[in-house]
Amino acid sequence: MLWKPYLGGSTEAYSTYIWPGLQNTLKAAALAMVIALPLGAVLGIARLSDHVWVRVPASVVVEFFRAIPVLVLMIFGNELYSSYTDVSSDDRPLYAVVTGLVLYNASVLAEIVRAGILALPKGQSEAAMAIGLRKNQVMRLVLLPQAVTTMLPAIVSQLVVIVKDTALGGAVLTFPELLSSVNTMSSYYGANTIASFTVVAVIFLVINFSLTSFAGWLEGRLRRRKKSTGAVLGAQDVAHIGGTAATGAGGAPGGLDLSGPFVGGAGKDD
Repeated sequence: MLWKPYLGGSTEAYSTYIWPGLQNTLKAAALAMVIALPLGAVLGIARLSDHVWVRVPASVVVEFFRAIPVLVLMIFGNELYSSYTDVSSDDRPLYAVVTGLVLYNASVLAEIVRAGILALPKGQSEAAMAIGLRKNQVMRLVLLPQAVTTMLPAIVSQLVVIVKDTALGGAVLTFPELLSSVNTMSSYYGANTIASFTVVAVIFLVINFSLTSFAGWLEGRLRRRKKSTGAVLGAQDVAHIGGTAATGAGGAPGGLDLSGPFVGGAGKDD
């Protein structure tokens, strides 16, 4: 009897309670991912800068927001929007949830990016510098493309955390996300709490499993592409790259792929 609203053929529970909450969960998670990923990449690269005026502020921002619980950031964001902006009370919970998720997860992603780049062999950047590439070209053409494959599992794990942490907004800020729909739904259908929570848990499981499965497929595809695009640089190619680096022109000669392991002969670091 408790499972009848979900398995009895009626779609009322899904259309009235679950679907609206799922839409808000996906909206908040998607916005947070779209903002946190590039922001985290920028902060992570900034922490590796040779310039102190870039490296130190980036490090302070990352360590500060990484040390604060995401729930505190959400509450702070809610009060900030309430006191200093014209955001309506209906939209304020969404803004606060996204703000908290972005600030915390961008800081964590920054550390993932920094660690992924530092994990690469030093020979990669040294070889690129030796043929005349500037540091920003080394980062963009050599280090980042290789580090992405290494960082992908950790990045996806953090994206899963973003999806799950949207539930904090429903528990504290009355954000109408998926988990918060359980209370209303359970009360309406006769206090079937276990059945309601089970259905919501299965939905979260499907979302996060789909995300990790896609990441696994993407990682395998990137690894296969790198193995199949190993190009050997000849003496003329090296001279041409050095010339384009000196003049500020981008790109590689002959359509060579500089995103794989940097090679001068056989794809080794030394």
